[in-house]
Amino acid sequence: GPSSVWDTLLSGVANGTLLVAIATSVRRILLGYSLAVLCGVGLGLLIGRFRLLDETVGGVIVGLQALPGICWLPLAALWFGLTETAILFVVVTGGLFSIAVATDAGVKNLPPIYLKAARTMGASGFKLYWRVILPATLPSIIAGMKLGWSFAWRALMAGELLFITFGLGNLLSIGRERNDLSAVVAVMLIIIVIGVLVDRLIFAPLERYIKTHWGAGF
Repeated sequence: GPSSVWDTLLSGVANGTLLVAIATSVRRILLGYSLAVLCGVGLGLLIGRFRLLDETVGGVIVGLQALPGICWLPLAALWFGLTETAILFVVVTGGLFSIAVATDAGVKNLPPIYLKAARTMGASGFKLYWRVILPATLPSIIAGMKLGWSFAWRALMAGELLFITFGLGNLLSIGRERNDLSAVVAVMLIIIVIGVLVDRLIFAPLERYIKTHWGAGF
């Protein structure tokens, strides 16, 4: 019942178990997701602009995007063992491909007149990317980042569930082993709250900023 779940939450906060688990999982997702965004946006910009990469790497990225994040767990375990590196690998692969595909789509949907006007005014190379392509594709990038975040967060929970390592996913596994339904529900609620907070505190302000300063519609 709700009262037992509430008592479990209070107990977990009081003894520090929940706080440490939250801090551990958040640290992992911040590191893994940051790498996914950095690599995903860069890869998407390159695929969208270079035909050779689009015809080779682009098709592979689209295929890998369809692969559920949990499917990377056996490969990560074989490559890195049951380590922090394996979990980080799963988180990165969980978010990278969605971000890359969304960024690629944003570049390809860029109106050609933008590039023609920029080149006429002397923009080329890095300047063309920084002043024209990147701002014009920001709505697609943000959409890909939101999707990549959800995939990376799910991949992290799956990794912590299956790997013997502390975190929110591990608390779910412990609750299952102890047949403690209130503990399982309590951790599920925390995972949901973190997801909502990230959306409201990070992605929603980003979308408002882009809409206000760049005139991009959502």
